[in-house]
Amino acid sequence: MAEVPEHLLQRSRERRKALGLPVPGEEEGEAPAAADAGGGDAGAPPPPPTGGGGDAGPPTDGADGAGGGDEGGGGDTGGIPAHLLERSKRRRAALAGEAAPAAAAGGGSGTATAVAAPPAPTATGPAGHTQRLLTVVKSGSIQQTRAEAQDKVHVWPHLLVIEFASILILLAAVTIFSALVRAPLLSLSDFNKTPNPSKAPWYFLGLQELLTMFHPMVAGVTIPGVGLGLLALAPFIDKNPSHKPKDRKFAIAVFTMFIMLWAVLVIIGSFFRGAGFNFVFPWNDGIFFEL
Repeated sequence: MAEVPEHLLQRSRERRKALGLPVPGEEEGEAPAAADAGGGDAGAPPPPPTGGGGDAGPPTDGADGAGGGDEGGGGDTGGIPAHLLERSKRRRAALAGEAAPAAAAGGGSGTATAVAAPPAPTATGPAGHTQRLLTVVKSGSIQQTRAEAQDKVHVWPHLLVIEFASILILLAAVTIFSALVRAPLLSLSDFNKTPNPSKAPWYFLGLQELLTMFHPMVAGVTIPGVGLGLLALAPFIDKNPSHKPKDRKFAIAVFTMFIMLWAVLVIIGSFFRGAGFNFVFPWNDGIFFEL
């Protein structure tokens, strides 16, 4: 709970003394002593003068004077809004109106009686304080904070369901393709008849294409070894822990160059090599490639 400012506590004590109410925090023995010293009228305003008919004029607004001293005594209202000050003035005026009839009744009998104080409010805060604290909360402190989006997904069931669906789609595509497209086996091999051109399987056509350009030692050992060594060193060169593609430009560039180089070699060896493994255009001499 917020702490009550000291100037509000001081005003509350002065106001309670003016109304004759017990002041929280003071010793209980001081009130009776003050009452005995003052003839029992310590907390009550002075009795109005009694006339011949016992009619008493309205008492002076001592409560307003006490409250006014708080507001205008030092010229410092402690930053209290104007509408709260106005409501306080109206409350003091209402209390003064209730005290006037009681003072008039006491003056008719010729004896000074204390003004009947209004009942203390039942709902009190810490140490009996009854002030209500208002505060201004900035809009930024109550706005909802949203977490940043992350490129992560739960393995089960989200990721595995996607993978299982992709496997089913691929299996269905391969089944339909194998049912519609005829792929007969070739005839038995004849060691006396070498096919022309004699091509390796498609996954080795890249190496066969390099053999037409370089020495077998360079094409079969040096170039593939250097390529695989660079791919193995790539994770140690690029140590960026991010998984976002925009943060992994080096790794993406290296892998793209490797794939493109190998794909180009395989395509040339598959569709642009004819009889004698010579370079031909497939739209002129046909495609010398069998699935």
